[in-house]
Amino acid sequence: MATVSARIVSALLPATTEVFGVMGNGNAHFLDAVMAAPTLHFTAVRHEAGAVAAADAYHRAGGRLAVATTTYGAGFTNALTPLAEAVQADIPLLLVVGDAPTTGLRAWDVDQALVAKGLGATTFTVSAARPLAVTTAAVEHALRHREAVVLAIPYDLAAAEAAEEETPAAPAPLPRPAPAAGDVDRVAAQLSSAERPLVLAGRGAWVSGAGDAAARLADRLGALTATSGLGAGLFGDAAALGIAGGWASERTAGLIEQADVVLVLGARLNQFTLRFGHSFGADARVIQVDLAAGPTSPAVTDFVHADARLAAEALLAAVDRREGEQRWSTRAAGDALRAHDARNDGEPTAPDGRLDPRSLCRALDRMLPADRTVVQDGGHFIGWAPGYLRVPAPNRLIMVGTAYQTIGLGFPSAVGAARALPDSTVVLCTGDGGALMALADLDTVIRTARRAVIVVFNDAAYGAEVHQYAVRGIHPGPMLIDEVDFAAVARALGARSATIDALDDLAAVAGWLASDDDGVLLLDCRISRQVVAPYMQEIVAVAARVGAR
Repeated sequence: MATVSARIVSALLPATTEVFGVMGNGNAHFLDAVMAAPTLHFTAVRHEAGAVAAADAYHRAGGRLAVATTTYGAGFTNALTPLAEAVQADIPLLLVVGDAPTTGLRAWDVDQALVAKGLGATTFTVSAARPLAVTTAAVEHALRHREAVVLAIPYDLAAAEAAEEETPAAPAPLPRPAPAAGDVDRVAAQLSSAERPLVLAGRGAWVSGAGDAAARLADRLGALTATSGLGAGLFGDAAALGIAGGWASERTAGLIEQADVVLVLGARLNQFTLRFGHSFGADARVIQVDLAAGPTSPAVTDFVHADARLAAEALLAAVDRREGEQRWSTRAAGDALRAHDARNDGEPTAPDGRLDPRSLCRALDRMLPADRTVVQDGGHFIGWAPGYLRVPAPNRLIMVGTAYQTIGLGFPSAVGAARALPDSTVVLCTGDGGALMALADLDTVIRTARRAVIVVFNDAAYGAEVHQYAVRGIHPGPMLIDEVDFAAVARALGARSATIDALDDLAAVAGWLASDDDGVLLLDCRISRQVVAPYMQEIVAVAARVGAR
């Protein structure tokens, strides 16, 4: 007879090859079964939050379901922040946790299903009678609803014998809603009459495989193209403007604002993409194609519930090709060409003598290999890497934490990305605050990544708070961090490292950066607090306007 834990693992085998976690009392038997499964790979992280963040990043980078696991109680509650991020970002993953025994809560237990429900995650609790069926249902739910799901194993059942079960039927293919014929005709008419059409694609377009159809549709319309931050790299021709919104160059932002009809494929149009309502012109018609139930922004003037690829293909068949002077992309090609790179590179050093993060990122962009996966932690410095570091595709810019606006998930996110794309160079960008918060999993990055470059934007502060609140007169003391020697910490854990006080210091590591040598290199970059990211300036300006009312 097989145990409940063994049955759970057997149900996971068709869906995944990766498990990330920390062992404890509640998941010891489950992990024992994982280790016995020849097709499952287990990565031990050092903090439970890292387990979920790594699984999240693994999916974003590789597209496959990943499994995170923790024990019950404190192990489960330690994982709540990245679980909330995965829920809000529509990431399908499975968190396997120990839980209270079937006899009831013990003194140290909490109602884990209720806690997960508060975050928006559904809990499936296995039984000795149906562990295969319950696990299969949990996996199918995660994939079908693009949701982080909790699979709970009552403590007294983990090593118990499981009843015999029939193997559940394979899950049905995921539904891909096609656009209604009337929607296609209406949107095609708007696009065909546009003088300055723009196709803006997000991560949903990448997930659905809409990139080719969207690019061909834009070409047929003579449209310019842009992406959300999570769609970065989807378009690569001369008419591509790069990332819209807070990470846009002024040239990109100016062209986007000129568009009279904007087709949005698989992008939720959050405040960053919309530049707090200023991305599009006041008279622009904004057509959103998404799997959401309805428009996700007040900027949307026409909504189509459909899969992005199916909608792009249907529109491609419904519109006529524009030629010559009718093509906005032809008329605007000179301005569009490399518009994303047309931005202020700053100076080698800021007025305070520390590094200007803009010139640092531009220098790193020239040195880093083209085959790169940029992993971004949260913080003020998020304004630099997406704007200055080129990425080859949307799954090569991993930003776990942006949906929930959290910091401290960078190191474990790099672990997940490294497992999903082992041949790529992982480039982790983290701040000193987020790096200290997640420091335990610096060890995990060093142990698991074939090749990684860790860039610590070290301004000895929580920069986002400095730029939002110190400027309003709030005491800066809680916003400041004693400067940490991250290079020394990395060396102690077995990585290469260098302290970068000036751009000339990069010369010592330029050869390694450009190579394909294995290993992990941490760059402790002492950046200035005096250079404020454009998106942060917008946040401050919006706050000032609201406060003045």
